[in-house]
Amino acid sequence: MMPAEKIVRSFRVEVEGGVALCLLDVQGEPVNTLSPQVGAELEDLLAALAKDPAVEGVVIASGKKEGFIAGAKIDVIRSARSAAEAEALSRSGQRQFDALERFPKPVVAAIHGACLGGGLELALACRWRVVSDDRKTQLGLPEVQLGLIPGAGGTQRLPRLVGIAAALDLILTGKGLKARKAQKLGLADEVVPAPILLEVARRRARELATGQLRRPQPGGVKQLQRGGLGALQKLALEDNPLGRELLFREARRKVLKKSGGHYPALEKALEAVKHGLDKGMEAGLEREAKLFGELAVSEVSKRLVDIFFATTALKKDTGVDDPAVKARRVETVGVLGGGLMGSGIAFVTVGAGLAVRVREKDDAAAARALASVRGLLDEKVKRRSMTPIERGATMRLLTASTGWAGFERVDLVIEAVFEDLALKQEMVRAFEQVNPRGIFASNTSSIPIAKIAEASTRPERVLGMHYFSPVQKMPLLEVIVTPLTAPDVTATAVAVGKKQGKTVIVVNDGPGFYTSRILTPYMNEAAEILIEGASVEDLDGALTAFGMPVGPITLLDEVGVDVGAKVAKILHAAFGDRMTPPAALEKLTADGRLGRKSKKGFYTYGGKKKEVDVTVYDLLPGGRQRKRVSRDEIAERVTLQLVNEAIRCLGEGILRSARDGDVGAIFGLGFPPFLGGPFRYADAVGPKTLLERLERWHDKFGDRFEPAPLLVEVARDGRRFYPDARPV
Repeated sequence: MMPAEKIVRSFRVEVEGGVALCLLDVQGEPVNTLSPQVGAELEDLLAALAKDPAVEGVVIASGKKEGFIAGAKIDVIRSARSAAEAEALSRSGQRQFDALERFPKPVVAAIHGACLGGGLELALACRWRVVSDDRKTQLGLPEVQLGLIPGAGGTQRLPRLVGIAAALDLILTGKGLKARKAQKLGLADEVVPAPILLEVARRRARELATGQLRRPQPGGVKQLQRGGLGALQKLALEDNPLGRELLFREARRKVLKKSGGHYPALEKALEAVKHGLDKGMEAGLEREAKLFGELAVSEVSKRLVDIFFATTALKKDTGVDDPAVKARRVETVGVLGGGLMGSGIAFVTVGAGLAVRVREKDDAAAARALASVRGLLDEKVKRRSMTPIERGATMRLLTASTGWAGFERVDLVIEAVFEDLALKQEMVRAFEQVNPRGIFASNTSSIPIAKIAEASTRPERVLGMHYFSPVQKMPLLEVIVTPLTAPDVTATAVAVGKKQGKTVIVVNDGPGFYTSRILTPYMNEAAEILIEGASVEDLDGALTAFGMPVGPITLLDEVGVDVGAKVAKILHAAFGDRMTPPAALEKLTADGRLGRKSKKGFYTYGGKKKEVDVTVYDLLPGGRQRKRVSRDEIAERVTLQLVNEAIRCLGEGILRSARDGDVGAIFGLGFPPFLGGPFRYADAVGPKTLLERLERWHDKFGDRFEPAPLLVEVARDGRRFYPDARPV
């Protein structure tokens, strides 16, 4: 018999009233993750509990304050040297969870906090799932985000539990579900307040053991009546071969449209689910393990895992090298300007629980800023990610004014006014007059911070905080520091960015910093190819086929042709001829073609379908008779510009590391994640090959393709940008 309380390495077991409460607490880790060792301990524990006559039921819960199980230990998967080795890891997890599912006594999962990946696969193997209603509780299978598929039975158990369509939605997106949504799908059996979670789970284990509680058989009349139209659709589509084939065909079409074939895990996930439903559970598990093994050693998965580790490391990065430096306490933030960027910054800041004071030019503009934030909060309430009471409490953190009253109390002010140096310097001087201690941050996208700081009497408290539009959706924050910026000021900006939910990189000052600087030659080259006679469709199509979320011409319309031209001028003045913007852009702005905001750009706006406005060609050389330029050439020329400029930034010390450059390009500009970022891409292509391509275009087009000195050096020495890199 097992003692009333015993620790089995990662599990602490408490037996009370015939129920064994097994609390998972992986030692030395902030959150629970699954590894071969934890899996083996689970097998040993189940074997012991099966023999214990005092145990009638089992509850599995977390022994940690935060989270149930965050998933598998990623570095174990990453260490697999072959597909066979990774497949063996999958089969091991499948075997352990199969033993859990077949356990002769009822097992209840008591879920509080993150229940992701292998954690959810464990819960799926349990007889019953009780979930806390806490906001931090989330259930999901995010493996595709790492280029993998669920490998411990998730592709087989989930569709059998919640239906094919709902399972595919979860598996193919990797999204997480809140407790109530999980219950609605049938993934959670019941949702209870966190304080009574374990009490309810114990009770359910006893009721299952005595037969007082039974799981309803799927497909019964009562379930059909309760499920309504959704259940009837399931019966029509999922429960007959023809309907199922149509469902998978449509899912495959959507996957290919969304991924462009760049993310094989999506198609493999479909294959695993379908194979199991067609051939049975055992065959499905075999296919799942095989596909998991293949994906785990694929280059795409390795790049996505690299990004995961990079962003995880950045969460711990304070932005300064000295560990003794601490961030200042920030309770109130000022925002200068309540337009699109300013209201977005205010929204993510009040969302972080910080008080915000917005300054606008007049009462009407101030009211619009407040209304913009309120509108974004309304959307959260509509999505049920916030309650009306929470919305009210959040809005009470936000105030607005037309003067400087209240700004004497802010700890940090973020300037989000028009992109004009004189105006930004005026903001610096005015703020310092009312607040002698606060930090001044500029949201400029291109003006050097040192120039803005020239207006300051304390430049050590001035830095850049470059957000991306729309602020509430874009994950990156680029913190820009000058040689005079104090380390504690840098650490404070980084800490605030993390509170706002941003992935933060710190870069050194310079025209365009990092992201705007590498984007400019990319956009310039696209415009040059357009002037050479290529069509808008070919340009955008070439880059979306490469893996970018939108093409460069679409991006220019979204950002604003005038904004793009303004940034290009600033960088041209700083870097000379290699950053010369195409003169044709001037004609577009003169014609009032500013993009979406003016409902007139390269594309038409206002109709049901966005189409190229062919009249734009009348302003370009060649007119409406466009010539064919191969999409391979377009993609190579445009992306080479971005990658080469990123390497320049690293060589000049704008970037602290290749890691930061990859994270910045992916999360700020949408560089294809499956390629790992500009530096991982350069390593995969090979620096020598990259250099040869640049030299070929340099011979044809001149200085704008001049290779970065660091690339020449790395290629000459046979090195790579990451020590662990190898060519593909």
